[in-house]
Amino acid sequence: MPLLPALPDLVPRQRCGVIEFPVHHMRGGTSTGLVLHASCVPADPALREELLHHLMGVPLSGRLPGNRQITGLGRGAPTSNKVFLVEVEQHAGQPRLVSTLAQLAAEHGDIDWSVNCGNMSSALQLWGLDSGVIEALAIGAHDIDIRNTNTGVVTTSRMARELDGSFTATDIPGVPGSFPRVDLFLQQPAGAKTGKLLPTGKAQDTVHGYDVSCVDVAVPMVIAQASQFGKTAQEAIRELEADTAFMQAIRQVWSAAGLLMGLRRRDGELMTLEELERSETIPKFCIVGPAAGEENIAVRYFTPQAGHASLAVSGGCCLAAACLIPGTVAHALARGVPPVGQAAAEIELGIANPAGILGTTIVARQAGDAIAIDSAAYRRSTQILLRGHVPLYQPSAALKAWLLKQF
Repeated sequence: MPLLPALPDLVPRQRCGVIEFPVHHMRGGTSTGLVLHASCVPADPALREELLHHLMGVPLSGRLPGNRQITGLGRGAPTSNKVFLVEVEQHAGQPRLVSTLAQLAAEHGDIDWSVNCGNMSSALQLWGLDSGVIEALAIGAHDIDIRNTNTGVVTTSRMARELDGSFTATDIPGVPGSFPRVDLFLQQPAGAKTGKLLPTGKAQDTVHGYDVSCVDVAVPMVIAQASQFGKTAQEAIRELEADTAFMQAIRQVWSAAGLLMGLRRRDGELMTLEELERSETIPKFCIVGPAAGEENIAVRYFTPQAGHASLAVSGGCCLAAACLIPGTVAHALARGVPPVGQAAAEIELGIANPAGILGTTIVARQAGDAIAIDSAAYRRSTQILLRGHVPLYQPSAALKAWLLKQF
């Protein structure tokens, strides 16, 4: 089936003297934003950013404290100020989506082009199907790769259709109701930061008297047994954060474990203990315990300085992988986890967290005496909030001239 990058609904138009720009307003996971066909967006950086400012209702320049974005489709929070520019390329004889994320903010006009968004990425396969740029799904599951230009990371998105043509649906934490299910597979995620699945070389270490497992799948994380801290991994995050003795203890543990893991700064130098104590990003930390329901394990997750209201998808993938590795703290506490076989197989695990259940899928196999993690998937849901054209009432002369050439 030929690709159709210039469908009528994917190009600008003029109506009543006003230029209108084509958009899909979508939710992916717990984020919302716009998905635009990249070919419709100006290549010139200044015109491109001006267009995004108009669409999202953010200042063209400078700062606008308290901006409520009432002139655009943004919603104030960073999780609802995302725009993906997407197109299709051919790779190894197959279509592949190419995504570029623009992260905007309500109160100023600066755009961050350096990051990706795992939540909004779950909207891209549905966008491709709905806009016609990728082939419609037949009954059953369908995978398509997504190459992100911000980070260079390639993920695989999977959706499925039921016999009646509807998409297979799922519930996810933080989103009420069931919507089309998307599984996003991170390819070769082991050693994402350190180059090693087990950065210390061991499945378990003792740090300041606590038994922990240091695992690096998608993100480096320190996993500790909740009961060693007098906890159950069922507590409210606010309750944990209010326990100053507990917070001090885990800070000492993650900092010392970070040294054992050999974590490095962006310049490649090893992080010092003081840098790890101040770090807002690595290593992640969690306490785990037996799940109260049918899930495989329960967790309370820290990023690391603050508790997380649910569980980051990267951290969920790391914990799920750790549940499969004999000798780890997670493996000892997880219930109902099948053993890893010689052939690569998909193993689904449910992780109980404060917001509900995070579904994950780990593709794992035995590699000699070790476990190899080929990919790790997190489950999201997605929906189209609206599709159509947004009138641009105040484009600059330069942007208007460029858009008029696209008709």
